[in-house]
Amino acid sequence: METRGRIFDIQSFSVHDGPGCRTSIFLAGCPLRCEWCANPEGWIAKRHIMFASSVCKWENGCRACKKICAKGAIQFNEKTGPKLLWEICKTCTTIECSRICPNNALKECVREYSVAEIMDVLIRDFNHWGLDGGVTFSGGEPLLQAPFLLEILKACKQKQIHTAIESSACVPAAVFQGILPYVDFAFIDIKNMEQEKHKAGTGVENTQILKNIAALAKSDWPGRLIIRQPLIAGYNDGAENAQAVISFMQANDLVEINLLKFHRLGATKWNQLGKPYKYERQGDVTIEKMEALQKLYLEKNIACYIGEATPF
Repeated sequence: METRGRIFDIQSFSVHDGPGCRTSIFLAGCPLRCEWCANPEGWIAKRHIMFASSVCKWENGCRACKKICAKGAIQFNEKTGPKLLWEICKTCTTIECSRICPNNALKECVREYSVAEIMDVLIRDFNHWGLDGGVTFSGGEPLLQAPFLLEILKACKQKQIHTAIESSACVPAAVFQGILPYVDFAFIDIKNMEQEKHKAGTGVENTQILKNIAALAKSDWPGRLIIRQPLIAGYNDGAENAQAVISFMQANDLVEINLLKFHRLGATKWNQLGKPYKYERQGDVTIEKMEALQKLYLEKNIACYIGEATPF
């Protein structure tokens, strides 16, 4: 049987997801539920919808989605427009509404691809990458679809395509160790070193994550590993957390970290998924605070990059 994967986005010409110009493939499904997540549409791997009310033409009399929805999950108020009953929408497996919407206000988030279809995309983009470019597999958590990912990675190696992953490392050790031999470059996040705080912000503990990172660091894997940390004010931007990360990195001979500036680029997605967004008015970390944290790493001979100011 053909292995197929569930993808929620493909972006060509990415320049911040690894060395050079790259094609980024976003695989659906994630074990984490980060409260600040920029890609909440990638949390679940099954087909589901987003609703962009700003492009809905309900005022012009369009009711196509309401007429086709067999479950009555789309209601209309003549003054405020459409309302989705999300508890019903979450159980829908047919999603007819997204196919009939003439303005793409209702969008299906996940599409299935074969390995061959993904390789066609990569071969198409190949000439645009330059010498340092390649493909980056992101998500969600790409390792949750390990069989599909492994087939693509092997196909990439046959074509001498540089491979990178963006991962939480929150997967079983056997899965993690089975994938990494086919990866040239890895970004792995450490959201918070303190277990309870990690769970409070992401929904999961960090034990398996740290074990996987440590095992990779101690292996003979020849790739390049960059630890990343999205800095969230009040959650992980304190010096105490930075010192804990430094101690972990030193214990495992890790020498590079990328501190990411908090942003709200995913805020509209939360609204389009019917989810409340906690970080509408909080989470910002000043550049002065980021530079102070950077200094802590540099003093311990750990290369520390802020935001997009990286050598890759």
